[in-house]
Amino acid sequence: MEELNAEAGKFNIWLRTQANAPAQRPWFRDTGVEASGTLAAGRVGANQIKAAPHRWRWSEIGPYLDRIAEIARNCDVPPIEFAERQQFLLTNPGLGGRLQVTNTIRCAVSIYNPGDVAPVHVHTPNASRTILSENGGYTVVEGERCEAERGDLILTPHGAWHDHGNDGATPVVWIDVLDFPLMEFLDCVWLDDEFHGERAGNGRAQAAKHADGYSQKLYGAGGLLPGFVSHRRGISRHATPMIHYRGAAIREALAGLAGEAGDPYEGITLAFVNPVNGGPAFPTLAYTAQLLRPGEETRLKRETASTMYVVMEGQGATEIAGRRFDWERNDIFVVPNFLWRRHINTGRDDAVLYSVSDAPLMEKVGQYRAQGRGRDGAVENLVA
Repeated sequence: MEELNAEAGKFNIWLRTQANAPAQRPWFRDTGVEASGTLAAGRVGANQIKAAPHRWRWSEIGPYLDRIAEIARNCDVPPIEFAERQQFLLTNPGLGGRLQVTNTIRCAVSIYNPGDVAPVHVHTPNASRTILSENGGYTVVEGERCEAERGDLILTPHGAWHDHGNDGATPVVWIDVLDFPLMEFLDCVWLDDEFHGERAGNGRAQAAKHADGYSQKLYGAGGLLPGFVSHRRGISRHATPMIHYRGAAIREALAGLAGEAGDPYEGITLAFVNPVNGGPAFPTLAYTAQLLRPGEETRLKRETASTMYVVMEGQGATEIAGRRFDWERNDIFVVPNFLWRRHINTGRDDAVLYSVSDAPLMEKVGQYRAQGRGRDGAVENLVA
């Protein structure tokens, strides 16, 4: 068979010589805490990849933004012109150098010097910006101008024209999260920058048709939905029309719930939802803000979804498959699917985590499951 395969390879075919060996053993039967399963070998397993738990320390990666910004300030042609973005992308050590942090999520960290503008464009991946700097610059989405500050979450549904930049006096830093790997796998990635609407003075940005806070004005009153506007942004029928979530309002809402018991596996959580249908912000990605009170330790949980976290406040640790990852402000870490994890607030103050998960995608293909461990170690089905 192998000799035949060597001969047949020139016709771009492969004569099957092995069973299809998956990388993952039945996850629900594994009772240990450590990671299970190994990548399959041979032709079938050659392209199998599995994300690894990983933490990116801000103290290690943050200085590279300063170096990028310094280059941009001192060169004749700013990198926004010849390098498209002043940013770096995170790579998961388990994914062979691919520009992604999980099998479905890409994450970049961007810096914009005063005066920088990313020209107006549109693309198929859903995207978001989580603001890390105190001055967060701005984003214009489908004519809505969003003035940002630290802790803000700005959503860009796929097919929505948007531009962003910095018209302040100091550099701004944010995290870009996209479902790019999923769209890439589906051969559905495209980008267009031939904007035909009204442009602002410099010709690279949209003219703002709606003032800062427009979507908040429309959808900020819980349970009340305006009936006189279209709820679509871009070409998506299912993505949220609520574009801008204020970090101050998120923090206030979490603080107001701090006295509640919370969930033993998650602590206090708030989901960012589509106000039209109550579903996740994007059909493929769910966004959550999470509060861990001083000394709080969640119970072990695992799910068939992968999750990326960014630390907005506090310090603590997350145990993933038996490994401990300490974290502090601005650190980023990922919990791949199937792996047991729990969070611990090791500081004296509240800890706040923002997370992005591909749980909505797993739900839609009928593959979302979740389990937890009780105090006695017994495994229980949380979602099945």
